[in-house]
Amino acid sequence: MEPAVSLAVCALLFLLWVRVKGLEFVLIHQRWVFVCLFLLPLSLIFDIYYYVRAWVVFKLSTSVPPLQVREWKEQGSKTFMCTGRPGWLTVSLRVGKYKKTHKNIMINLMDILEVDTKKQIVRVEPLVTMGQVTALLTSIGWTLPVLPELDDLTVGGLIMGTGIESSSHKYGLFQHICTAYELVLADGSFVRCTPSENSDLFYAVPWSCGTLGFLVAAEIRIIPAKKYVRLRFEPVRGLEAICDKFTQESQRQENHFVEGLLYSLDEAVIMTGVMTDEAEPSKLNSIGNYYKPWFFKHVENYLKTNREGLEYIPLRHYYHRHTRSIFWELQDIIPFGNNPVFRYLFGWMVPPKISLLKLTQGETLRKLYEQHHVVQDMLVPMKCLSQAVHTFHSDIHVYPIWLCPFILPSQPGLVHPKGDEAELYVDIGAYGEPRVKHFEARSCMRQLEKFVRSVHGFQMLYADCYMSREEFWEMFDGSLYHRLRERLGCQDAFPEVYDKICKAARH
Repeated sequence: MEPAVSLAVCALLFLLWVRVKGLEFVLIHQRWVFVCLFLLPLSLIFDIYYYVRAWVVFKLSTSVPPLQVREWKEQGSKTFMCTGRPGWLTVSLRVGKYKKTHKNIMINLMDILEVDTKKQIVRVEPLVTMGQVTALLTSIGWTLPVLPELDDLTVGGLIMGTGIESSSHKYGLFQHICTAYELVLADGSFVRCTPSENSDLFYAVPWSCGTLGFLVAAEIRIIPAKKYVRLRFEPVRGLEAICDKFTQESQRQENHFVEGLLYSLDEAVIMTGVMTDEAEPSKLNSIGNYYKPWFFKHVENYLKTNREGLEYIPLRHYYHRHTRSIFWELQDIIPFGNNPVFRYLFGWMVPPKISLLKLTQGETLRKLYEQHHVVQDMLVPMKCLSQAVHTFHSDIHVYPIWLCPFILPSQPGLVHPKGDEAELYVDIGAYGEPRVKHFEARSCMRQLEKFVRSVHGFQMLYADCYMSREEFWEMFDGSLYHRLRERLGCQDAFPEVYDKICKAARH
């Protein structure tokens, strides 16, 4: 009984403290208390609930998207349509207020439908997550060529938005490993599109954020997997040397994975990996185990000790290497989260669900994050990497910075290189609190967006976007997109992508 009494006393004291200080004060200034005591256990319960819910929906769901769209038409098509998935469930930090005013179409499609190893294709529904995909495919010896990092990212989000991983220098973005999409259009009809069948729609769907139709299934390439990733760590100093080394490794096709972590303007660790079935036991590192150091901290040790390293990491652990620390965002929420004591005692509950963090942040905290926190991925040509890093340093000064190379094919659609040939690009990911003096979110981000447009780069649309409509369509090629919206009758059925994601259109 004594432990139970002690726990009850602690809980009572905590509630009294919250009452005295106010819940808003605790959520803003001592958020780790709320996260550790409530959100971590709640995240585990949520995982169990979501698993059971997915099974029930799969067995019982009968309300299919085409019927709902036809009902919307019969009721007079009075508002735009959108998916009925709650905005707080998405990985994007943006709050989608349009969900409250638009007709919600329930897309309860969350199953892996087929794995065809002869055709090397997996057919999945849009709410299938990367965690589901890796759990199934790696267990049977296969994987996706591009498997984006976080467990909760969905296939639908990665197609309608975009996705990237450290193998993208070989295979491109997530959209470039997709071979077919199945959609329900504005009139309730069903269509399948591939590079040779309804090809204009196939190339227009990526980055369209659900404004051309509802995705109901996708076919994605798969490749044979191996047990481990042989990962080399190389600390590099001096920005010119960093850019040269990163570019060279990104151009080497024998590298299955290439990634860089920039810890300051002139200090980085460049990592290159190759899949293998053999591992040296003394160099095996199961980095995904709950008690292991956070990956970005582990990598930083190579920089601090100024030594190169070689490790063998189990494939699935490698794919989700940044998941436990949400890249490095969790250090701002739980400052002691990488402490060995915390990892051993509570690491098995980490990370808290991003969706639950969004759901409980409140309006005050949301505004504070918006003004004093940056979460951005900017895609720029590799040849502009040095200039881009200097711009990030002067405009926002956030470290670490994630560097992920990718090949961008010359294909129709919203995102393509300036010329007629494929071009090597790099995703520059900045996540954290800006340390530049007098940071003001709108002006600083508009300055960064202006630079990205000037080098024919692109901004990932999950993040806050401050561009005007004219600036947005200067960055993205809307020619095919607008033509299809008119032909498919989307103007009265779905908002334009700009109106759905840009702050200037939503405020």
